[in-house]
Amino acid sequence: METVYIDKHVELVEDCRKGHRKAQFEIYKLYAKAMYNVALRIVNHEAEAEDVLQEGFLDAFTRIETFRGETTFGLWLKQIIINKSINQLRKRKAEFINIDDIDIPENGAEDEEDLELKVNEIRAAVASLPDGYRVVLTLYLFEGYDHEEISHILKISENTSRTQYMRAKMKLNGLLEKRGV
Repeated sequence: METVYIDKHVELVEDCRKGHRKAQFEIYKLYAKAMYNVALRIVNHEAEAEDVLQEGFLDAFTRIETFRGETTFGLWLKQIIINKSINQLRKRKAEFINIDDIDIPENGAEDEEDLELKVNEIRAAVASLPDGYRVVLTLYLFEGYDHEEISHILKISENTSRTQYMRAKMKLNGLLEKRGV
């Protein structure tokens, strides 16, 4: 059985294909905040995330003819933003250490203010992770990619992706414990 994607913004996308600026602006308003957050979680720098966002939308609108509708427009755009974010990191020369040969064992009702404080602590801890750890953790936990997809996107082995993820979790747990979260 084939998966069918229903895109509720198909008319806007068609208007974008025709070059209508108003439709492009509507698409931008619909997706900008979410795509900015995706970029920010990966590049961990507000100005760079804004640049990635603008370049991603420009790229999407310039290449909209290549959008075949096999997924929703939002998923297609998200992939563009993720790729642009990773390329931005590569420009910064983020290094992913290949650790295929290393065996590492696996480790196995609050009020809103407390919750907000903890969320901010977790965000800060994630942001303080080294780029390699943060990117793999973000792609896996927040963006829903599996290790095979991450290895393809980052051009690293699956084992490296798994190890980076595990180390990121351990480092994140350590940071959170130090902060009392």
